[in-house]
Amino acid sequence: MAGSRKPIPPVAVSKADVARALRNVAAMLEITGDNPFRIRAFENASAAIEDLSDDLATLVESGELLEVRGIGKSIFADVKSMLETGTFDEYEKLRAKVPAGVLEMLRVTGMGPKKVKAVYDKLGVKSVDELEQAGRDGKLAVLPGFGEKTQLNILNAVARYRKYSKRFLFSTAYDQASKILEAVRRVPGVKQTMIGGSLRRCRETIGDIDILATAADAEPVMDVFTTLPDVATVIAKGPTKSSVIMQSGVHVDLRVVHENEFPAAVHYFTGSKEHNTEVRARAKKRGFKLNEYGLFEGENAIPLKDEVALFAKLGMDWVPPELRENAGEIEAAEEHALPQLIEMSDIRGTFHCHTTASDGHATLREMAEAAQALGFEYLGIADHSQTAVYANGLKKAAVEKQRHDIEKLNAEMKPFVVFAGIESDILADGRLDYDDDTLATLDYVVASVHGQFTGTEAQMTQRIVTAVSNPFTTMLGHPTGRLLLSRDGYPVNLIAVFEACAKHKVFIEINAHPVRLDLDWRHMRTAKDMGVEFVINPDAHNTNEIAYTRYGVGVARKGWLTKDDALNTKSLAAVRRILDARRARRP
Repeated sequence: MAGSRKPIPPVAVSKADVARALRNVAAMLEITGDNPFRIRAFENASAAIEDLSDDLATLVESGELLEVRGIGKSIFADVKSMLETGTFDEYEKLRAKVPAGVLEMLRVTGMGPKKVKAVYDKLGVKSVDELEQAGRDGKLAVLPGFGEKTQLNILNAVARYRKYSKRFLFSTAYDQASKILEAVRRVPGVKQTMIGGSLRRCRETIGDIDILATAADAEPVMDVFTTLPDVATVIAKGPTKSSVIMQSGVHVDLRVVHENEFPAAVHYFTGSKEHNTEVRARAKKRGFKLNEYGLFEGENAIPLKDEVALFAKLGMDWVPPELRENAGEIEAAEEHALPQLIEMSDIRGTFHCHTTASDGHATLREMAEAAQALGFEYLGIADHSQTAVYANGLKKAAVEKQRHDIEKLNAEMKPFVVFAGIESDILADGRLDYDDDTLATLDYVVASVHGQFTGTEAQMTQRIVTAVSNPFTTMLGHPTGRLLLSRDGYPVNLIAVFEACAKHKVFIEINAHPVRLDLDWRHMRTAKDMGVEFVINPDAHNTNEIAYTRYGVGVARKGWLTKDDALNTKSLAAVRRILDARRARRP
């Protein structure tokens, strides 16, 4: 009976949710002209929450969160309330006061709280649409602190925002989907659940989220789904499908199907349109009909235990979800020639990580201990080089000090090993950022472009090829410089870069940070065919971000890469041999 059902606890609120809410409160306080000390308090609290390595809920329950710098009693109460209810009083009061469109303007690159407050107070601009119109009318340029150049930059940023505003980073969507999936799984009667769509395929950005479940009675499942604390709008609620928009803006569809329909439904709502079209064509050739409800012979549904059985009926091996893009995976599955894709469990260490020596938020020891806690055998530290003044890049003396600190730490942490590296800026002419004597003291060098992106394709290509040709370069960092949903990569001839990397035995980084995921998976098979080897690095700036490595593994799988294609699947001894061999070739 409906009246006897136990209430379902609200979906878990993540650390990222809390940090984002505190950051939004700080922004809204600034927009409304509140006390600067209160604004700073919420900003500091947001940063402190983001940098936590321990479980937030545990710290709140024990009261230990109060011992964290930047967390006072009032904000502690706000955090506790959000973990329990999904929100807190101050947040709701400000959201009632500040129009949603004003807060949305903060998502436009370059529109920080001060600029949003200026256009809101001086021009009455309350949305991105109104911001764009004000720019087209020349009204932004006359505001104090703006000018013609700022107005043009804002208009360009609005155009980029419109291009990307309906898409979300994989990490954002995955965190959101995981919480929803957890809540759906706890509903009595639910037997199977699955994330589908582009999220299951590990696309780098996501338009919406598809979730599937099986249950004899869909009504309680839909009740829970449509009343989750983070739901902003219920678009539709039905017996088999419900749709909502979350506070983050992401659109989520939940479908509840019968158990016998689940294998076909999961396949249908996972594959790209092109993949599904080809698989249906294969089914038709065998005299079957395939749709989201099942695989049919005539009018009779063929019993299927799971997706493996579905593919087998069509004469194919099971295709990993990441490959379902109609890029040769169907033919390979028919020929039993699909690769054994790389797994997160294959990763034994990583190399591109930052510490407080440059712009990181954790010490050398903290980063090493966090990597060790993940089960890694080794960790490479690659802080920024001296030209990166904005990131507190290391001067020569600091490079030497860090190397000595690493030697001391290694003596304490045996058998775990920290490698001494650097992320050297690639200068405009392709040179690295230190003299050869300094570079020679390091175990490895990650060479990356961090500025001066305005060159032509030929100039950028020559710049990178020159850096890759340097005998001290071990890895090419984030090869195209893209920032997902905010900045396209610089123009570069990747084929020429791949040729140079293969020739000089330079690893190409798959930067696993969710805002980068660079190299793009679409180029990995070409690079591999040209003899390029890869390394999956998180570009971590705190202890939590070392785990971003898993996102890099996801896109490596999309790129058809195997365990043998990545440096950091190799043992500590093997990595030592490879790095030693590279050093032996240096002048």
